[in-house]
Amino acid sequence: MSDTEPHVLLFAGAFELRGSSAYTVRLAERLQSHGVQAEIICSDARRIESERLPRCPLRVYPHFDFPLWGRAVLGTIRRDLAAAPPDLIHVQSWKVAAQGAWLAEKLDRPYMLTVHDYVPGEQRLRLDPHRCRRIIAVSDAVRAELLGRVPLADEQVRVIHSGVDPAVAAETLPVLEPGHIPVVGTAGPLEAVKGLPYLLLAAHQVLQTHRDVEFLVAGAGPEEASLRRLARELKIADNVTFAPNLQDLTPSLAAMDIFCLPSLRQGLGTIMLQAMALGKPVIATGVGGVYSVVRHEETGLVVQPSNAEELAERIVSLLDDPLKARSIAAAGQRLVRERFGVEKMVERTAALYREVLAESEPAIAAR
Repeated sequence: MSDTEPHVLLFAGAFELRGSSAYTVRLAERLQSHGVQAEIICSDARRIESERLPRCPLRVYPHFDFPLWGRAVLGTIRRDLAAAPPDLIHVQSWKVAAQGAWLAEKLDRPYMLTVHDYVPGEQRLRLDPHRCRRIIAVSDAVRAELLGRVPLADEQVRVIHSGVDPAVAAETLPVLEPGHIPVVGTAGPLEAVKGLPYLLLAAHQVLQTHRDVEFLVAGAGPEEASLRRLARELKIADNVTFAPNLQDLTPSLAAMDIFCLPSLRQGLGTIMLQAMALGKPVIATGVGGVYSVVRHEETGLVVQPSNAEELAERIVSLLDDPLKARSIAAAGQRLVRERFGVEKMVERTAALYREVLAESEPAIAAR
C-alpha cells in the first residue's frame, strides 16, 4: 500500500441511469476527502453529467465487458496499469465481477465487490476466493440472498447502504402545492423487473376517477417501446410523459409530487432515496431492501407487487390528502438525512478499504 493515500480503482461497466452508476460517481467525487485516491475505469461514460466529469478521474475502455473481444481490451487495461497498479480494485457491479477478478489476478491485487441488487438465478457469480476480500451489499435483503446462494463467510459480506446527497432537497417545490396539476412519476432503468406496466395500469385507474393528474416516466431501457405502446392502448398517452434522454434524474424527481417504485424485486432503491431526499412522498412495493427504508404510513406507503389496483388506491389517497402526503414526505426526508447520507456511505467504504489493505500489507510487502 502507498505510504500516503491508498489508490483504489473503481472498476465499472457502462454508466446508465440507475442507482449503481450514481453510487460509483459519488464514491469517485468524495473519496479524496477521506484520504483515498480513486480512479474509475469504465466501458462507457456518456451518462455521467458533464459538470461532474472534472471531479471523477476516469479512463474509458469501450467494450471490455463484451463477451467476444472484451478479453483483448482487458489486456490493454492490464498493460496500462502494470507500471503503477492500484492498491485495491473495487468492482462496482456483479455484471463485471468476472472481468474485475481477472484484472485483480493479473495485477496481483486484492479486490472487493459491491452487489446492488439480486443476482438473476441464471447467472453464476464468479468470485476469486483468494483475492475477493470483502463484498458490500447495499441492504440486509441483498446480503441474505447472497449468503444463501454463494458459499461465503458471514464476515466477508458487509452491509453499507447506498447514500444520496440530501443537500438537493431545497431545490424542489412543495408537494401537491395548490394551483398546479399534480405529477405522479417514477425514474430509473426501464426494465421488466421494475414493474412499470403496473404503474401505467394504476395511472389508467386514477384517470378513470376524472382527476386532473399527469404521470412522468423518466429513464431509458429495453421496456420503453412496450411501455409507450401500453400507454396508447390504455388511452392515457396524453397524460403520460416519457423522458428518456437524460443525464441527471434530479430535475425529473423535483417535478414530481409523488414518487412510485413498483418493482417486482429491489436491492434497495437508490433513486427512491433521491426522491425522498427531495422531500417527495413515496409509494413502493414491499420487496427486498425497500423494507430498509419505507415504513408503511410513516416514511412512505407500501403496496403489494403486481397490484395495480392497490397502487392506484394509494396514489388517490395521497392526492386527496396533501397534509398526509407532506407529513410522509417530511418523515422520509429525515430518515434519508439520518441513515442514508452519501458522506456516511463514503466514510464506511473508505474504512473498509483500509481494513482490507491492512490485511494485505504483509503479502504486498513480500512481493
